Amino acid sequence: MSTTFSVSNEQEHADGIAAAKAALADKRCIVLPTDTVYGIGADAFSAQGVAMLLAAKGRSRTMPPPVLIAQTATMDGLARDIPEEARKLAEAFWPGGLTLILHAQPSLTWDLGETRGTVALRVPNDDTALELLGQTGPLAVSSANRTGNAAALDVEQAIAQLGESVDVYLDGGPRGAAGEEVLPSTIIDCTGAHLQVVRSGAISIEELRVVVPGILDLGQDAPETGA
Repeated sequence: MSTTFSVSNEQEHADGIAAAKAALADKRCIVLPTDTVYGIGADAFSAQGVAMLLAAKGRSRTMPPPVLIAQTATMDGLARDIPEEARKLAEAFWPGGLTLILHAQPSLTWDLGETRGTVALRVPNDDTALELLGQTGPLAVSSANRTGNAAALDVEQAIAQLGESVDVYLDGGPRGAAGEEVLPSTIIDCTGAHLQVVRSGAISIEELRVVVPGILDLGQDAPETGA
């Protein structure tokens, strides 16, 4: 049976973090707030947890989830051959709505799906998410919705779509102000000869080009990927 905790309440916050950690350690899924939309998360190093995440979303292994991390320094432990331009973007926009696709460290013992040797990393700008990540380590996190549906902007929308497939829901309130469009993270592919935007989102191409003038924009949105 799923349990929901209001993280704005001091006692429920502590209980919610503890329950989320226990569920993740038990290779189960949780829902957590991020600075963009709500995300469904699992231990990035648990093949069973990631498989449950994909099943909950109705997604195949061909659409692996991104990985959220608590700090930029973790990037080097998970990715290799990181371009200097990617480091500049991380320094400028993390924590925040930017996801970087990088070459994964070949020594990692995880199974996120058919990643083709890459990993998509982000540091979210949300206190609850960062607190949890600081205690659990990297989490595989995708938007909290069934694939093809709109991403959840509050915990009720997440529950309506994911139900009992998630053990713990952390309720951090609605995302975005009333009437304000909430954008997912901007996704940048950093694995080729040139950095390029593969999904437009919270960080605009104009903002990105202030830091990396030569970044390319594919001019179209990629399929729904992550929070």
